[in-house]
Amino acid sequence: MPPSRIEEREALKKRQRRKKIRAVTAINIILLFMIVGLPTLTAYSSSGSNNVTFNFVGDIQFSGKVEELLQEKGYDYPYKRLGNLFRSDDLTVGNLETPVTDRGTGAANKTYIYKSSPEALPELAAAGMDVVSLANNHILDQGIQGLQDTLAHLRDHDILSMGAGKNAQEAYAPVYVKRNGMTIALLGYSRVIPEASWYAGVNRAGVAGVYNPAAALKAIRMASKKADLVIVTAHWGKERTSVLEDHQTELAHAFIDAGADLVIGSHPHVLQGLEKYKGKWIAYSTGNFIFSKSLTEATWDTAVFQASCTKKGACTMKLIPFRAALGQPIPLYGEKSAKILKKVEGMSSSNISIDNKGRASAG
Repeated sequence: MPPSRIEEREALKKRQRRKKIRAVTAINIILLFMIVGLPTLTAYSSSGSNNVTFNFVGDIQFSGKVEELLQEKGYDYPYKRLGNLFRSDDLTVGNLETPVTDRGTGAANKTYIYKSSPEALPELAAAGMDVVSLANNHILDQGIQGLQDTLAHLRDHDILSMGAGKNAQEAYAPVYVKRNGMTIALLGYSRVIPEASWYAGVNRAGVAGVYNPAAALKAIRMASKKADLVIVTAHWGKERTSVLEDHQTELAHAFIDAGADLVIGSHPHVLQGLEKYKGKWIAYSTGNFIFSKSLTEATWDTAVFQASCTKKGACTMKLIPFRAALGQPIPLYGEKSAKILKKVEGMSSSNISIDNKGRASAG
């Protein structure tokens, strides 16, 4: 394991201690909400059990209209409707779809170019975010300088990252974390890269790409020998459509064949369906989470994808529906929640069903 990853694990231990303190506070908040009769969002930590509870969310950025809103309402605004959801689980994972920097030069020949203030990260960490994937088509929007600054700012706030780095070895490598006596490997890869220069190289900072998945599959196989649980996040597919591209299914199956226990997708900005392949869950797209608001209404529907996994790699899957408003995810209940659950069920493999509590099963 590269030394930088070992250092990151030590930083994460400190973060785990903070998370436990926040969890105690969260329990008090839950009790208060129960007393006054308000709904709560909770992901109960598996501490003391044989399982680990994860929350996976989609695309996150703090640029443009989102930045303007947060400057007005505060950088904690995105998390005000989340309750203790991310503070009471074991691990929260998202796709950071932006460089976090005050410097850099904007990428040429792109329609959307993002740049988010480092001021956004303290509240992201405080909300309970543990790990972010940088394997996407925006992390180099401000060049190598922007990526380097992002890596440094994330380290400063004890948020682990995967899928990009100072070279290919770092970008393709897993990040390892410990939870409840379980070693977990997380890896991030992108099948959406604007140009070849974005690829991480032997001596070049960049993204872990999977147009040719050989390096990624090798890393997954190696991780499966060291970890009890292997999780792969993938940036792939086509924007604003629920229809899968062939490469999504091909890559997802290849990741699992190589040793992944769970595959979580992003990039389409809309929700896509679920599949269970060889007993392993695939969530093809988690949609937007903290993002600008498009005129395409399908981008407003999102969910937290909650998995509970055993040391042997068996996972359950549950969806918690949200509405992705400008810069803030809003939890949904009743008919609005049921509509999203039914929608995802309809997009999933024919043997997948999702009950009214969001619990997915494969018949």
